[in-house]
Amino acid sequence: MWRRTYFLLILVRIYFALSPSYLHPDENFQGPEVVAGRVFSYPVLETWEFTSAHPIRSTFPLWLAYGWPMYILRWLWEGLGYEEISPSVVYWTLRVLMLALSVVLEDWAVHELVQSRRARRVALLLIASSYVTWTFQTHTFSNSLETLLVSWSLVLIKNIVEDKKRSGILASSLLGFFIVAGVFNRITFPAYLLVPCFSLLPHFRRKPFSLVFIALFALSTAFIAISVDTAFYTPGEFSFSKVFCNPVITPLNNFKYNSDAENLAKHGIHPRYQHFLINLPQLLGPAFPLLFFLRRSHFTTPTLLSALSGVALLSIFPHQEVRFLIPAVPLILSSVRLPRLYTKWWISAWVLFNAFLGIFMGVYHQGGIVPVQMHIAKTQDYVTHAFWWKTYSPPTWLLNGKNEELKTVDLMGMPGDKMLEEVKAALPPCRTRKPPKIEGKGDVYLVAPRSAYFLSPYQDPSKREEISLDEVWSYRRHLNLDDMDIPEDGFWKTMGRVVGGRGLVVWKVTRNCWATKAQ
Repeated sequence: MWRRTYFLLILVRIYFALSPSYLHPDENFQGPEVVAGRVFSYPVLETWEFTSAHPIRSTFPLWLAYGWPMYILRWLWEGLGYEEISPSVVYWTLRVLMLALSVVLEDWAVHELVQSRRARRVALLLIASSYVTWTFQTHTFSNSLETLLVSWSLVLIKNIVEDKKRSGILASSLLGFFIVAGVFNRITFPAYLLVPCFSLLPHFRRKPFSLVFIALFALSTAFIAISVDTAFYTPGEFSFSKVFCNPVITPLNNFKYNSDAENLAKHGIHPRYQHFLINLPQLLGPAFPLLFFLRRSHFTTPTLLSALSGVALLSIFPHQEVRFLIPAVPLILSSVRLPRLYTKWWISAWVLFNAFLGIFMGVYHQGGIVPVQMHIAKTQDYVTHAFWWKTYSPPTWLLNGKNEELKTVDLMGMPGDKMLEEVKAALPPCRTRKPPKIEGKGDVYLVAPRSAYFLSPYQDPSKREEISLDEVWSYRRHLNLDDMDIPEDGFWKTMGRVVGGRGLVVWKVTRNCWATKAQ
């Protein structure tokens, strides 16, 4: 029975992996956007993390995760005789890759970490039925890669500790590589391994060669990672002399940046209890209370120790986002036990919680951004400007090279009046009695949620406004919860507007010269 349930949950995971929801801009701008620009020569937008004088994001894990599949795709496309590969093919390939990594590596790690057969089955079902697995783990987040690196580092630590007769050279070498790859991927990585690594100390006394190989492979990997970053960020031809004279050490830059309270304030300051009392319940739902009913012996297991110590250490820093705790989710779910009383009620609550958040986060959350970009990439019209309002930042690498001629302007949550000023500035002026006809050349698009009722007057020609909005294309499965005016409109009115007006719309903007003249 559990096998059928598990395979059914894999189908659910596949469904959400192939749904174009958009959880956070970092899933594009801190990963595929950067690599795609180098592999396919797409014009891309590199964010400040990659363009500052002291870059804080390493490209080493990006090449390991996304570079090689992109190069394989390019090689296949060129071998088949095609000139260029569509970014949409690359996008869905990476989604399938993240899905495969989740199903194979994440679930395999649970098999290795959980000893009891019955507990292993429960752990696999809980992890496979979690919306975090369906959504975050199938997206191209550095946190998703961190989850796999943490899980497999714990597996290697377990194998090294349990091997009393040998040094565990292979496991030690892999652990040295994983530790450095994890640190270059995210500087939060050591928080999850600091406490579990203490269990290695007795083994190092018996088998010092284990420590030697960990150090050897860690140093070798660090040298390669620093060389890759130095080559990426330093202009001109690469030479190893640059690594020794002027190396780019991104984890060090990242640590220095995040050690400055003023820098953290730019991204948001949170209370110290944010991770434990808000973020963790948001990820675990009904599984969170189970942490308070564990036996004392459970808290000494490596998985739970890694999760809780990681959350505790990350709580020291005042900037606390939900996705920072994604690596802790499978570790906690593989450690908790189902309640003996009211088990069916708990399972029902668990299913409802994950079904609701799975559909919201995996389907509707900013779900129109990627389809709209792919639609604009396919359109034959010559569009000069695409203004995005009240959405997440659109990934420009999906435009299939059109961003050489198309200027994408992210207006974020700018007030409506200022937004209109920006859009009007891109429109041709009124120089004749007749309205200027663009007819496929010089089109200006405005992309905004349908729930942005501020735009309603400009969709009605009878209102005689200065500009007109003509709907070109729309995507229905899009919800925008960043446009909430609950203090002004009330909860139910706001939710009615946001949910009732769901969808992302592409409007063609034209200037009404007759309205301007009348004014």
